[in-house]
Amino acid sequence: MNNLIVLPMVLPILVGILLVFLQKHLLLQRLFSFMILIANSVISLYLLHNIQTKGIMRLDFGEWEPPFGILFVADSFAMLLVLSTSVVSAIVLLYSMYATEEQIEKRYFYSFILFLIAGVNGSFLTGDLFNLFVAFEVMLVSSYILIVIGGKRRQFVSSITYVTINIISSSFFLIGIAYIYGTVGTLNMAHLSERIGEVGQTPILTVISIIFLLVFSLKAGLFLYQWLPRSYSAPPTVIAALFGALLTKVGIYALFRTFTLLFYHEEQITHTLITILAIVTLVGGSIGAIAYTDLRQIVAYNVIISVGFILIGLAVMTPEAMEGSIFYIIHDMIVKALLFLVIGTTIYLTGRSQMSRLSGLIKNYPVLGWIFFLTILSLVGIPPLSGFVGKILIGQGAIKAESYVLLFVGFASSLFVLYSLLRVFMNCFWGETLISPEDEKPLRKGLIMPSLLLAILTIALGMGAETVAIYITDAAETLLNPQIYIDAVLK
Repeated sequence: MNNLIVLPMVLPILVGILLVFLQKHLLLQRLFSFMILIANSVISLYLLHNIQTKGIMRLDFGEWEPPFGILFVADSFAMLLVLSTSVVSAIVLLYSMYATEEQIEKRYFYSFILFLIAGVNGSFLTGDLFNLFVAFEVMLVSSYILIVIGGKRRQFVSSITYVTINIISSSFFLIGIAYIYGTVGTLNMAHLSERIGEVGQTPILTVISIIFLLVFSLKAGLFLYQWLPRSYSAPPTVIAALFGALLTKVGIYALFRTFTLLFYHEEQITHTLITILAIVTLVGGSIGAIAYTDLRQIVAYNVIISVGFILIGLAVMTPEAMEGSIFYIIHDMIVKALLFLVIGTTIYLTGRSQMSRLSGLIKNYPVLGWIFFLTILSLVGIPPLSGFVGKILIGQGAIKAESYVLLFVGFASSLFVLYSLLRVFMNCFWGETLISPEDEKPLRKGLIMPSLLLAILTIALGMGAETVAIYITDAAETLLNPQIYIDAVLK
């Protein structure tokens, strides 16, 4: 059964390679891509259920036992994110079948999407730092291709910054890996945690932790986020939706994993820095969200706000806040994909992205308009939608930790989210329509159904919070008690 752990990464890679040889057979490419993501969803759900009954699962490659060999580790935190990735990606892929031009699809579009997803899943599942770097690179190399696919000038301009920033962060990642291996003598995360616990977090290890904080902050869009709005607003809608839903979550996952398992001994240094970075990110993202009038930029800055909000849980390190952050990550993967699809569909239908050039769209496309309104409510945290549960838990955790500044800034950012997106709704969907009946593009079912599915998911996650609570609680307990992870891997 443990062999199943590798499938969420291996299956997309194998099918992605197969699709290279099916370049001219678009129907087969679409079918195989969608089916493999459904298969990943089923496998992830099965493994998640088994973790609750049998504990954390481990797969040793080549039968090399830890800490010497390569391994994948499946705990509730990792599998929740793998499951969310698979489900959200499958729905976004449905959208791509109707929204992506055939000439783009023939440029190994589905292969690179699957490679991207493989890198994301590998990052969640790996049990050592070097293979975390490898999985990051699989994901990033795929994203380098996807960000320019379509060949528009603004994509190439944005890609220069995107590639440069990620090459720099990857270089620092390797430097951090080299230093920590030279200091502690291992890269297995469970073994690292045990070794650091034995010797204590020395000044050199604290410096190394700051290097990793810098690296993963760049990946997540925490504090050093200036590259993100342009990079996430340039690609086609499908790619932007995947970027917004998945890529920042890999950086967030790495921050949570390393700063709960490895570098948690000097919280007055590391977690104080995380607190400051979260506040700066929330403030900067909020200002950006209300400063721009381009729909793509507004959505991109809302991604930044969510990154800062999620990191509140890691900054305060209470059980309630940790559960809230895990729940909010899952919520945000769903709702950010939904937000990008709705805005992308709006731009596709109208050919415009400036708010001043749009009005009264709800009269032309009422279903699209009300789905967008539902998205706003979910992002703000209105019950019974999925954003409510995560925000309440994070708020409770911040109060328990007496982190009132974080609490205020975090919830104030929700008002900026509400204002920025409600402004879009009132300007673009309300009022008198600017589109005459003869100029109105039909809204095909293939374009609206994926958004509708994601809207149903955010409602279901909010109303079914008790159903997933057992998995969320287990994930938070593992993060807050590193010995659980250490025992599952080393003993």
